[in-house]
Amino acid sequence: MKPVHSFAPIADRNAEILILGSMPGEASLAAGEYYAHPQNAFWRIICDLLALDAAATYAARVAALKAARIALWDVLQSCVREGSLDAKIRTGSQKPNDFRSFFKTHRKIARVFFNGATAEASFKKLVQPVIAPDALLYARLPSTSPAHAAMAYAQKLGAWRKLLQSGAASCRAPVDVT
Repeated sequence: MKPVHSFAPIADRNAEILILGSMPGEASLAAGEYYAHPQNAFWRIICDLLALDAAATYAARVAALKAARIALWDVLQSCVREGSLDAKIRTGSQKPNDFRSFFKTHRKIARVFFNGATAEASFKKLVQPVIAPDALLYARLPSTSPAHAAMAYAQKLGAWRKLLQSGAASCRAPVDVT
């Protein structure tokens, strides 16, 4: 089985918030867009939070993220995975993205939010021991994946509102805000 590869980050130098997923799913990889699966709640949540028309184009949604000083990326640069589920990522196949360079280029990032538990766990295991600026604040948000159907949309949206609240994460270690 061949490795799958993530995308370049969506970010500009003014970004203050970084949202990290684990690895794009098959629908996203096929479309070449973050969170392209129609049942993934990510863009619906972002549109609600940023008061953006839910029918906005991908380019408009990306522009809205940048205007809100939000960067988007994945913890993993590549991995071997059958299908789209994080649970299917083969242990030992994960290669993290280059966070050392990212944080050097994006010096205004102060808060990092994980889109689900796998993103958080991967970051803690593969990135934090090597490079994780102490000054950053970390928090885990509920996964927007359709596989995380145990939580209603309204509950996910409520938890994701923390993204735009200043000082939303008040500790220096990843925590669950769900």
